[in-house]
Amino acid sequence: MTSRYPAIAADITKLFAARDTHAVEVAVLQPADPFLDMAGEDLRRRIFLTESETGKTLCLRPEFTIPVCLDHIASQAGTPRRYSYLGEVFRQRREGGNEFFQAGIEDLGDRDTAAADARSLADAHALLSLVLPGQPLAITLGDQTLFEAVLAALGLPRGWRMRLARAFGSAPMLEAALADLANPPRNSQLAGPVATLVLDGDAEGLAEHIAMGMEEAGLSASSGRAPADIARRLIEKAQLRSVRLSDEAFSALKGFLEIDVAMGGATEALEKFAADAGLSLGAALENFAARAKAIEAHGLPVEKIRYDAAFGRPLDYYTGLVFEIAAENADRPLVGGGRYDRLLTLLGAKKPIPGVGFSVWLDRIEALREGAK
Repeated sequence: MTSRYPAIAADITKLFAARDTHAVEVAVLQPADPFLDMAGEDLRRRIFLTESETGKTLCLRPEFTIPVCLDHIASQAGTPRRYSYLGEVFRQRREGGNEFFQAGIEDLGDRDTAAADARSLADAHALLSLVLPGQPLAITLGDQTLFEAVLAALGLPRGWRMRLARAFGSAPMLEAALADLANPPRNSQLAGPVATLVLDGDAEGLAEHIAMGMEEAGLSASSGRAPADIARRLIEKAQLRSVRLSDEAFSALKGFLEIDVAMGGATEALEKFAADAGLSLGAALENFAARAKAIEAHGLPVEKIRYDAAFGRPLDYYTGLVFEIAAENADRPLVGGGRYDRLLTLLGAKKPIPGVGFSVWLDRIEALREGAK
């Protein structure tokens, strides 16, 4: 460690060792594509990009989850395996420095997702309790899988389910998507041949038509989006505009997103919602209930934990549980985490590997510790 490391670093690494994790170090320079493809719009805007001598796009490490997962795949290590880290990340920020320290645990390969989710939350809470003794904490949970289960149970077509799932975690995006779903915008005026191809859903024919138009205009297909991508998006937008939820279904979706209850009553609230709306949430609700029991078994202060059905985190790779922990009555989280079961496969793992983890903002913790002196 260097003198730049936070004073609390030694205590955190001891906690990680006691919790049976493997300390890992990953390179500061990382391939940029995984972050640009999977990290989410908010993080993509903050990445510091550079280029290697061979023209490969690189970036300064903006977070640890993706690098740790890439390192795990490259090492061909077995699972289950728990990794811990403490080091600098680099992001453009409105407040604070662009270089700051994060610590966290990535828990890979445990097939008991309820137990692993609860353990991740307990690990994060234990870390904060260690470095901020006596500080009242507020924990907020969300569940991407449960949100997607509600969308499917309401009979929304795939295009709308994808748009709403992408918006989960961003209040403005979700609000805009719901407004469009309630009152779909009218189809924009398209030229005759394009309108016909879009209406017929003829992606191949539309791509050919677009390619011919680009060629006539002297535009290179390699200089921007491919004709096939443009065709797919035009057809998708037209299909989205053609869907309007019934008032009953839209009211049910709004009702779900308004659920915000203490963890102790969350399962009961969700069961009541599903019964009142006539929806079957199946495995998603069963897994939620199992996780709630596992969290309680860890002895966490359930009276300080809230489940907010509309709560998500602005990273595209989350698939299930998402959570944040903040100092009570504070605006910024001290910890953020969640489940990312598809991430390792997308990064190149030959077999699916479930994962859950969290990161801690050490500069925010240090600021609280200084303020308490």
